[in-house]
Amino acid sequence: MGTWKIRQGLLATAVAGGLLLSGCSGGGGERASDNADKSRRRGGGSATGPLPAPAPAAPSAPGDGKQDSGEERDFAPPADYLSTFALDVDTASYGFARRTLAEGSLPDPATVRPEEFVNSFRQDYPRPEGDGFSVNVDGARTDEDGWSLMRVGLATRGDGSDGERPPAALTFVIDVSGSMAEPGRLDLVKESLGVMTEQLRDDDSLALVTFSDSAKTVLPMTRVGDHRGKVHAAIDKMEPTQSTNLEAGIKTGYDTAVRGEREGATNRVVLLSDALANTGETSADGILERISDARREHGITLFGVGVGSDYGDALMERLADKGDGHTTYVSDSEEARKVFCEQLPANIELRARDAKAQVAFDPQTVKQFRLIGYDNREVADDDFRDDSVDGGEVGPGHTVTALYAIRMRPGTSGHVATANVRWLDPESRVPHEESSDIESGDMDGGLWNADRGLRTTAVAAYFADALRQGTSTRTSPGDPAVSPDTGSPARQQSLPGTPSLSELAENADELSADSDGDKSLRDLATAIGRADRLTGGYGSGAGGAGDDGEIR
Repeated sequence: MGTWKIRQGLLATAVAGGLLLSGCSGGGGERASDNADKSRRRGGGSATGPLPAPAPAAPSAPGDGKQDSGEERDFAPPADYLSTFALDVDTASYGFARRTLAEGSLPDPATVRPEEFVNSFRQDYPRPEGDGFSVNVDGARTDEDGWSLMRVGLATRGDGSDGERPPAALTFVIDVSGSMAEPGRLDLVKESLGVMTEQLRDDDSLALVTFSDSAKTVLPMTRVGDHRGKVHAAIDKMEPTQSTNLEAGIKTGYDTAVRGEREGATNRVVLLSDALANTGETSADGILERISDARREHGITLFGVGVGSDYGDALMERLADKGDGHTTYVSDSEEARKVFCEQLPANIELRARDAKAQVAFDPQTVKQFRLIGYDNREVADDDFRDDSVDGGEVGPGHTVTALYAIRMRPGTSGHVATANVRWLDPESRVPHEESSDIESGDMDGGLWNADRGLRTTAVAAYFADALRQGTSTRTSPGDPAVSPDTGSPARQQSLPGTPSLSELAENADELSADSDGDKSLRDLATAIGRADRLTGGYGSGAGGAGDDGEIR
């Protein structure tokens, strides 16, 4: 079986890629030139810059039928065989879609981000011993001939058993505008903050900022210690008032966080809002600059918690991305408790800064590939090792999954891809990398006979794909995934081997049964069943991945 080796001096061909709260138990993509050019507009360069990708040294063209004879191949794949993106652990898109379906409507396809569906389910990838990531790659054949799904799974180490961590300095920025009066918004936020306050340690600090048409600091940074009653009193006084000046809330929140910054503490801003800005600066770019400045100068990152049936999903996501943070969404008390007892701890302390992934596909064996999701997380291939280009921040105990649809060249076998992840140490900012390979023999099995983790990833991705189709017509095999005129998505491209929504619901039920009734999988099956009824059986499968000879 052939191997793929690239010497250490060359530019990576490489890869796709706490606050301990005790007591919480109570209560592809197409890699054509248009996309390559577009991705190079993301981020900035540095004075030194990364090394350019080395040119192929072998004269044989991809698909010439030649097999690797086993000798070392000292070249990187062509640029179109690289896939590079910033890591993302957001889950808000999936939570909001579930809420929308529960209320009897299909989510707007523009709010459906497949990577957030996939990353809503914790995986059992092996954990590294220190900071950074383990890298795991597997895959299986789909029901569409010649096509497979390949999964790149990354994992960080969880919290230590002793729960040791630096003290936390948290600034909560809370939306008290009129729209937050709807049940399940401000009432849910206040309940969540009450739970959170009781779990903080005495040496932690907390600040509260509220905003409507203007913003004010209702509680400056206060050491929790003996002041829990003072914190609860400030929370209880919050009432919905007027319009939503999100810009004012962000500015005052970060100003408060900077004033209350503690040396040696973990400093974070937590935004709780429906993100429906209608007063002051309402454009994302205008608000984002406030966050960007605080991030660069003080290293204060943002965790966004979305609420409400009307929710500014796109704005919240962009705010969190620019603030080196993450987003999630809550619709009830149970989800809120999970966020503040599980997800918030995982987003306070960091295991990796500016993490990026790059997957290098072997042109001798792979004919086409497409990354599922991560549409707005693209990074230029040459920027993989440029540490001035923004990546993603990942906390303890996280898993990050990237899924690819790939089509092998007929009659070939051997190396398929190399996955590499690069990140900066959260304290020293020293860069590190890890990588892993996958061979064609690792993907011989059928998808629906694969292990539970891969099947869960597939069901979540297929579900997101179906919702992205909405009620529009799917693309036909051979339709371009990217408009040649604009470089933008033409029509939504369905994944290979697409099952019907009813079949997906059955698969989710089976997964839940195999995992002793995992509630997250029961909820997934319920959401898929609702989508199936709302579409009247639309999404009955047979979507094509395309066969135009182009890489996707």
